[in-house]
Amino acid sequence: MNELIDQSKVQSKEKKDENSRFLKNVWTIPKAEFLPKLQETHQEAFQKIDCLSCANCCKTTPAIITKGDASRIAKHMNIAPKQFIRQYVIEDINGDMMLNGVPCRFLNEDNSCSIYDVRPEACRRYPHTDEAEYPNRTSLNLANTIVCPAAFYVVERLKTQFPEI
Repeated sequence: MNELIDQSKVQSKEKKDENSRFLKNVWTIPKAEFLPKLQETHQEAFQKIDCLSCANCCKTTPAIITKGDASRIAKHMNIAPKQFIRQYVIEDINGDMMLNGVPCRFLNEDNSCSIYDVRPEACRRYPHTDEAEYPNRTSLNLANTIVCPAAFYVVERLKTQFPEI
């Protein structure tokens, strides 16, 4: 399992251009053919890769949060949503909110999440490798292959399943 994580750290950068070309053309595969393979490959990836052995997403990428996420997490922490936002959130130039600090302030030493049951929706869905919108998110998918071994694994397996791309 750790071998896949270690391999992805090196190979994801080496294969960035190749993976970019592949991901830019994924949309050409009929969805009825592609989406079942995507789902199957996603499941396979997470059977082989344990997020708790990596947590690179939490260590390198601030999670985007919504007002709903902020309210839910604040309630869990027994603080007011405004207090949570003041203490734990930054807003970017576009008005998008994200958790402040990298690594994530809710990441425990054992790579577990102290707010796992109420974590932001972006964290719940990451790395988005099982979503119907996957073929339309080239930039996001490519960025995720650099951060997430499972996302890298999914792209590598899809390349073998769709070599014509």
